Formats: sequence, C-alpha cells, structure tokens
Amino acid sequence: MNCDVSTSFCSYITNITSAITDFIGSQTDLLYLAWVWSLVYPTILVFILPFVILLLLYVSAFVLYVYQRRKSVYERLQETLEHRDPWAGGRYLISLLWDAHGYIWHGYEVKGLENLPDKGNCLIIYYHGAIPLDVYYLVARVTLTRGRLIHCVGDRFLERVPGWKIILEAFDIAPGSIGSCIQTLSEDHILSISPGGVREAQFSDHNYQLIWGDRTGFAKVALGAKAPVVPMFTENVREAFRVLSWPQWLWVALYKRLRLPCAPIYGGFPVKLRTHLGKPIYPQPDETPEALAKRIHQGVSDLIRQNQRLPGKILRALVARVYESPKED
Repeated sequence: MNCDVSTSFCSYITNITSAITDFIGSQTDLLYLAWVWSLVYPTILVFILPFVILLLLYVSAFVLYVYQRRKSVYERLQETLEHRDPWAGGRYLISLLWDAHGYIWHGYEVKGLENLPDKGNCLIIYYHGAIPLDVYYLVARVTLTRGRLIHCVGDRFLERVPGWKIILEAFDIAPGSIGSCIQTLSEDHILSISPGGVREAQFSDHNYQLIWGDRTGFAKVALGAKAPVVPMFTENVREAFRVLSWPQWLWVALYKRLRLPCAPIYGGFPVKLRTHLGKPIYPQPDETPEALAKRIHQGVSDLIRQNQRLPGKILRALVARVYESPKED
C-alpha cells in the first residue's frame, strides 16, 4: 500500500514538473518570437513597406512612359511586318525599355544631340565606363528620337556570352576591323568606338583617365571614310558602376593572359547621368592618323574636364539627381 502511494506521488510530481517545463518552454519560445518581431517590425515599417510603395510608383511611371509611346511602337511593328527591317520593331521595343530605365533610374539626359546628323555618316568616340551603360541609353534615345541605329564596335568576348547573340545581331554590335568599320560608315551609318575598350573599362577609375595607349585605328577609320568624329562623355558614368581595384596586379595579370574583364564590378547606383556630345571633328586633307587621334583624344579630354568634377564621388552624383552645385572653372 505504501509503495502504491509513493509511486502515485512520484508520478504526480513528474507530471507537474513536465507541465511546468512545457509551460516555461512555450513561454520562452513566445518571448523569443516577440524579441525577433520587435527587431523586424521597425525594419518593415521603415524600409520594406516604403520600398514597396516606391517600387509601385516606379512601375507606374514605367508603364505610363511606355503607354505614352504606344503609337510609335505600333508603327515600328508595322515596319517589321512589311519586311523593310526585320529587327526594327524589336529594336524599338528594347530601346523603349532602356530609355524608360535611364529616365527613371538615372534622370538620363543628352546634351549636344544636334551634333549627330539626321542623315549621313558619323563616328562617335567615347570614354568607356566600367559598364557602357551610357552607350545603351544613347542608342535607345537616338533610336526613339531620330529613328537611326548607332552601330557599335564591341569586344570579341561579347560573342561568347550565352544568350547575347540575338542582341548583337539586332543592334549590329561586332568587333569590327578597320575595313569593316569604314564599310559601315561608307553606307552612311553612325558608328561608335571606344579606343580604350575593355582595358579602360577595367583599369580607369573615378579620375576618368583615358587609357588609349598608342591606338590609332579609330583615326584610320575616320580618315578612310572621311567621316566627322563626335567626341562623347557621360557625367558620373564611373559612379553608376565601379570596378573593384584591389588587388589590381591580379586583375591586370588575368586580363593580359585571358583578354577578358576579370575584375569584379559593383554598383547600379541611381546617380545622375548626362551624356555630352561634342562638336564634330573633321579629318583634314593629308592629316596623319596620329595627328587626328591626338585631336580626338583632346576633344574627349575637354569634355571630361568641362563636365565632370574630379575625382568623381558617388554621394555627390546621387545628390545631383535633385541638386547640382555650380562646377568650378
């Protein structure tokens, strides 16, 4: 009998202890969850919900921007259907997307668009940012406003990027030799070349150095086609995307060995971007490629000096979306 009472008492104590333990455990979980919620809740209020509203506003602006140009889209699609240019409609739609992105995210502007001819050939020589975002935007803007395609000389590695072949074909982006570039210009097209290319993209920085070396091929193209050269530079293009410079010796060694852009790129900052197209530079009779290359180099350098505060700073470029302090002479 005493043994049964003792067993019942022990069982009773065990049940009480288990109940208390379960209660404490559940309360501990609730306290932990409450603590986590106290951390997350301000984040939701301060960041996530405003971001969602901001995203909806940008989507609204984007949809209205596209809707505003619906008639032109229809006309371009009709042009494609009539087989005059199989890529016309597709290019126009893609240009519309890129122009909307540039307008919304970077407040993109073009100064000196009148320096590009409505008809006839023209060679654009530009400074190469970490990513040539400004070229994408300019191609889109000229497609939409002038109905002209800017043919682009791109690095050979672009052809090896999966999924990009159709873009290169539609927008006529190709490595290009001196002969093929002269042929493009002789057909009264606009052609763009960056003499610095991938090397300038990877190893220039927020001081905007031109890294052209002794290259004169672009000058030979201009002389061979007797084409005017329009220098081009875009403010803050290095502040939109930057290259991780450390350790630079490694990126230089990899580039020399592979001829590929290996240095990591970061950014996507919504800085102010404004493209400047300078006055045309006309090749002179009997001018050497070296002399013309020097004049073009000076033309691009002048655009950088006149329009970019050096060294470039991301915060200043962000503030420029709403306020720009006067540039010092």
